[in-house]
Amino acid sequence: MAAGTGSSSAEQVAGRRFKQQLNRVYAWYTAGFLCFVVLLAVLEQMGLPRQWIGFIFLFSTIALYAGIGLLSRTTDATEYYVAGRRVPAMYNGMATGSDWMSAASFIGLAGTLYLTGYNGLAFIMGWTGGYCLVALLLAPYLRKFGQFTIPDFLGERYGGNVPRLLGICAAILCSFIYVVAQIYGVGLIASHLMGVAFELGVFLGLGGILVCSFLGGMRAVTWTQVAQYVVLIVAYLLPVVWLSVKQTGVPVPQIAYGYQLEKVSARETVLATDPKEIEVRQLFEAKAQALSEKLQNPAAALAADKARMEAKLTQLRNRDADLVEVAAAERALAALPSDANSARALWQRELAAARDKSLPLNGMPPHAQQYAGDPDGSPQERVEFDHSRRNFLALVFCLMVGTAALPHILMRYYTVPSVRQARTSVTWSLVFIVLLYFTAPALAVLVKFEVFNVMVGMPFEQLPGWVAAWNKVDPALLSITDVNRDGLLQLNEISIGGDIVVLAMPEIAGLPYVISGLVAAGGLAAALSTADGLLLTIASSLSHDLYYKMIDPSASTARRVTISKVLLLIVALAAAYVAAQKPADILFLVSAAFSIAAAAFFPALVLGIFWKRATGIAASVGMVAGLGVTFYYMVTTQPWLRSVFGVTRPIELWWGIQPISAGLFGVPVGFAVILLLSLVTPKPSAKTLAFVDRVRYPRLRSDLDRGPD
Repeated sequence: MAAGTGSSSAEQVAGRRFKQQLNRVYAWYTAGFLCFVVLLAVLEQMGLPRQWIGFIFLFSTIALYAGIGLLSRTTDATEYYVAGRRVPAMYNGMATGSDWMSAASFIGLAGTLYLTGYNGLAFIMGWTGGYCLVALLLAPYLRKFGQFTIPDFLGERYGGNVPRLLGICAAILCSFIYVVAQIYGVGLIASHLMGVAFELGVFLGLGGILVCSFLGGMRAVTWTQVAQYVVLIVAYLLPVVWLSVKQTGVPVPQIAYGYQLEKVSARETVLATDPKEIEVRQLFEAKAQALSEKLQNPAAALAADKARMEAKLTQLRNRDADLVEVAAAERALAALPSDANSARALWQRELAAARDKSLPLNGMPPHAQQYAGDPDGSPQERVEFDHSRRNFLALVFCLMVGTAALPHILMRYYTVPSVRQARTSVTWSLVFIVLLYFTAPALAVLVKFEVFNVMVGMPFEQLPGWVAAWNKVDPALLSITDVNRDGLLQLNEISIGGDIVVLAMPEIAGLPYVISGLVAAGGLAAALSTADGLLLTIASSLSHDLYYKMIDPSASTARRVTISKVLLLIVALAAAYVAAQKPADILFLVSAAFSIAAAAFFPALVLGIFWKRATGIAASVGMVAGLGVTFYYMVTTQPWLRSVFGVTRPIELWWGIQPISAGLFGVPVGFAVILLLSLVTPKPSAKTLAFVDRVRYPRLRSDLDRGPD
């Protein structure tokens, strides 16, 4: 007993020294980063070109993360998979916050709040609430289990390789979709900072992702993520505080939020009835009507368009028109769809966009309006209100249970020294995440105030240069057209994607370009940190759970780590290829990953911990059923997936639920199948029951300090 006590005391002293060393290192790092930003601001005032500022931010931050990855390289399995289980709770919370602050949180969240107003709060409520489920239901119990991965837990709890294999497949599926979204965000930022094509930006950013996770595994990823959190939180808070001071004189944006929301709501009322805005909306309504007529017979309409354009081009050539006009007519002719099916798909997208733009406020709901429709209005308005409220609650549910089931987040709680530190780590995670989430709603309102009051009404010839720069990156993200040809910008003439609201915010607000570079560096840090964790999850599932646990249990540690690195490289290249195709917006990809994780893992994990009667056969069938229902609903209702799988029948939503919340159907199915099948299949073995007791009930109070047996 004395020897055990002495060993425990020595470990605690070593842990305190390690934490003190980390405190010094990251304090100097934070101070150095702030000085770096100030230096660049001074150099900008002295005439440093904007392009150089972008290059410096991009390459210096990636070089920093690469340096940490190189210093943390390892071939030790425990260090590679769980960072030696010695990460202090506060730093694990910071790394988890960075792992969590994906491109969706940093780039997409405020953009969604900008476009959807109140309804966007579902993301904040769901993601934050999910960490409460993690703390109460999963983190301490998984840490007590003390292995490397979630499929590890499923294999031990339910016995046999079938639950483990299903866990591997589900972890790879949701993590791959999630990592595609992160690499998409990296490509968006790299192409903006460097002025290169989006596809090239994707593969340039991929190098920064790989150098961190490839060499040092979880150890390198952990310390890189702590460094990345400092960058992303400074990058997010500084410009919002600056913008808040500029607009209101109040340096706390969360306080200024209410005042500016009142002004935005008043401006919305003015814009909804402005004659110029009504004129633009009527033009879009006429365009929608014309497209509707074309869609009645796409083949004939396409032939008519082609004949008209060919006649116009011939006329221009016959009268020796200006070469610019001829070139424009040639481009218009070449841009016509190749066949009737392509024309139908194109015109359907254009029709949806035109209908949105024929609505007040560019199709956006009033920012402070809780739900669409009116509970006391016409039958159609009542149905719209009911669907809006239902989808809000469904999304909150999916994001909560998805958060509690994401493999790359749950893996982080294997890295702390003890069960108690796992619980503390969740608290720190929430603290670091809340810093951003309490700021995102204010950012959306402050940017909307700038757009409504500064940009709207501006002459087209006075539009700032960043408009053309972002249009060059991707016209789908930002495009402005003088529809009524009055030379003044109207709100409904602006097409802005949610994915650039945060990145373009400093330029929209007229802040120095160094702030734009800082925000881009923060978005890059958010995307890289999450991508690192996700790629490591996929590689660990393949190398540790599939290869080591199921194929070659005698494989050496060095061989397992080498295989993991090779697989990580292959998966990263595949994800970069998919991201380069721009499959969907960032927020949908991320939310799809949450629904898949929720349906596949949440029922099996929760019942596996809290219900001894749950059996391996039931868990396996339940995971397949839940995942199958969720994926089926996405494939039949989400436009991009429908095109990939060739689904042509009309979209039929179940109870009006959007595909982003498909997990709402999969999770109950998973629970029901596991519960019912467990009651009619043989009881778990004594070994399994003992395993559940060991995970749920620490035998001694000291276990909370020592960690797993």
